[in-house]
Amino acid sequence: MTEARVGIIGGTGIYQMEGLLETREVNVATPFGNPSDSIVLGKYSGTQVAFLPRHGRGHFFTPGEIPVQANIYALKVLGVKQIISISAVGSLSETIHPLDMIIPDQVVDRTRNRVSTFFGDGIVAHVSLADPFCKRLSNRIVDAVKQVGAIVHDGGTYIVIEGPAFSTRAESRLYQSWGGSVIGMTALPEAKLAREAQICYALLACVTDYDVWNDKADDVSTESVVLNLSRNASMSQAILRQLLPGLGEIQACPCPDALQGSIATEHERIPQETLLKLWPILKGRVNVPSPETTDRHASEL
Repeated sequence: MTEARVGIIGGTGIYQMEGLLETREVNVATPFGNPSDSIVLGKYSGTQVAFLPRHGRGHFFTPGEIPVQANIYALKVLGVKQIISISAVGSLSETIHPLDMIIPDQVVDRTRNRVSTFFGDGIVAHVSLADPFCKRLSNRIVDAVKQVGAIVHDGGTYIVIEGPAFSTRAESRLYQSWGGSVIGMTALPEAKLAREAQICYALLACVTDYDVWNDKADDVSTESVVLNLSRNASMSQAILRQLLPGLGEIQACPCPDALQGSIATEHERIPQETLLKLWPILKGRVNVPSPETTDRHASEL
């Protein structure tokens, strides 16, 4: 099934995408359950797009409850090759201000209770996550932000916490001492699963607050996050309008080959049930017949 080439994942406060034309909603069943919500397909500035609200319309999934495996799997099935994730983050730096944009290039995982792989059940794969965000796609986002006149920070380390509570002051200052640039709750396991699915993934992170380390600013709250995201909504739309028409086909990017050489399990020993479940991700990477072909052949005997 090929319906879209670009996926947009909307974060807190971004539950629909303005400007989509010829829209229709699809519900994609996956072996990992249902995605966060129906996926809206449409054209945006001439590009076929799939939009998915990360927390569901109405915001009913906590960061730890988001069905990320189902979300990424569904986008893969729909033909998505590139994902732009829009996310609210708090600043850990004096030089990164609320209403700025940041395109991080590194991540530190402080989550505890999240499933962060498609693999298991008889198959082992170890993808490289040295550079967790697609550099090519990140560069395109940086250029688009500059072209619309917003303040953008090119690169930085995103600290991902479990949530749903915000950090303590001690934690916030600890993350600063680690060299963290921003803090949030949703970049992982999205980035890991997108890499396993061989989809380019990059973040357009909207800075909404100073977390709780800055004694000169108000502490982060849900109200302040949503307010500043609302202020940035029109800017995010302008960035997407600038970005999407020029994405085109992927060139000179390692993300689509992330599984090359990463599967440790002998291919012939992978259980048929696991092959069938993961075939949208594994096809072209395992030297065994397609489960669909095998099942069809068996039914003809």
